[in-house]
Amino acid sequence: MAKDGTRIGGARVGAGRKKKALVDKINEGKKTETIEFSTPVLKGEDMPPIKDYMIATQKNGEKFIAKDVYEDTWTWLKERQCESVVNPQLVQQYAMAIGRWVQCENAVSEYGFLAKHPTTGAAIASLYVAMSREYLKQVNQCWFQILQLVKENSTSDFTGRTPQDDLMERLLTGK
Repeated sequence: MAKDGTRIGGARVGAGRKKKALVDKINEGKKTETIEFSTPVLKGEDMPPIKDYMIATQKNGEKFIAKDVYEDTWTWLKERQCESVVNPQLVQQYAMAIGRWVQCENAVSEYGFLAKHPTTGAAIASLYVAMSREYLKQVNQCWFQILQLVKENSTSDFTGRTPQDDLMERLLTGK
């Protein structure tokens, strides 16, 4: 504890060795404890319904890609049988962050890296660049949480293309 009474220091969030994937533990022949959860009776939905804010028309009239990202990510999770361990809100947050990141990158492409200061008129760095950086941090953080849950709970190999691999493709094609 610091002199002013605040608690600072200590272990950082995410620090330390990452947990091994369940499939790696099984392949090594290690005995793993699995917890059986009682599952409620499901309605048979393939994917939770998409929220209205993920399909809302954008101010500039362009299509918002959050819906497509959400569907792709949910399909990827379902193929690995991990859709029940990942919170749908985390997938929604991931999809929204990608959609906003693509919007910011499109704005940087349209308006450039520089902007005019509102009072002095001097050149300043575009705010879209900073926003894009922040959204990309959020995208990566959400994706690492999703991927860690898949690693810890998937009994099959999960190599191959992931929704995260399609980020740059979405940006360049505008899809």
